[in-house]
Amino acid sequence: MKLTNRLARMIGTGLGVAAASLALAGALAAGTTAGASTATARAPVATTAPVLAAYTAPARTLRYGMTGSDVKALQQRLAALKYYPGSANGQFGAYTLEAVWAFEEVQGLPVDGVADPKTGAALVHPRAYVARYRSSGSTRVEVNLETRVLVLYRTNTVALISHISAGGGYHFCNPGGGCGYAITPKGHFRTTVYIPGWVSVPLGTMYNPVFFIDRAYAIHGESTYGPAGGGVPLNPVSHGCVRIPFAIAQFFHTLVPTPGTSVYVY
Repeated sequence: MKLTNRLARMIGTGLGVAAASLALAGALAAGTTAGASTATARAPVATTAPVLAAYTAPARTLRYGMTGSDVKALQQRLAALKYYPGSANGQFGAYTLEAVWAFEEVQGLPVDGVADPKTGAALVHPRAYVARYRSSGSTRVEVNLETRVLVLYRTNTVALISHISAGGGYHFCNPGGGCGYAITPKGHFRTTVYIPGWVSVPLGTMYNPVFFIDRAYAIHGESTYGPAGGGVPLNPVSHGCVRIPFAIAQFFHTLVPTPGTSVYVY
């Protein structure tokens, strides 16, 4: 059985992206992906959204803090579409909220984290993310600053879609000296190094950073999120790094070979 089919079956049964990532990480370690090759920019190409089973839109509007079988069905649907809502436990928590954000961002819906009738209809007939770069046979990361999502590809197939918070554009001064603007650089980069755990830098801390520009800019996790504050916010507020949810940061590095994986920021 092909690895992609194994992953789809794992996610479709509710095990989620985190469990599926273990299989993918094992395949990477076994040499099924020999690093990232140079990708060539081409015209945007839409890929087919992975619909693994029929889905019925929830009869009620679902939001943070709610519980129930319809919340569980929502979580399973998001996972099947390559978003990561955390465990399919029927509890609309922080990671489900961030997954709904990402889904709404890709669908072009108002981003409020609420599964209302419009979001429910989109879940039934989802629109696929439109890739900007294609590199046959490679693993790559696309960071869309406008849509505010990170999309991880393996052999041109979407493996993960995550909400992000990137550079906020504000002016700041480094405690160690020097000032600048909080901007996430655009361009084609490659992963350089992964550092496990919490890493302290002059401007704060980052979790499990995967650096893509020397040791200056990274894709990294933040603390768990709650609507009252903390974690990865809805808006771009970072100093320039790409923040991803804490739960995704726990396994993201296993999906992205370091060094050498292409990272496109646009």
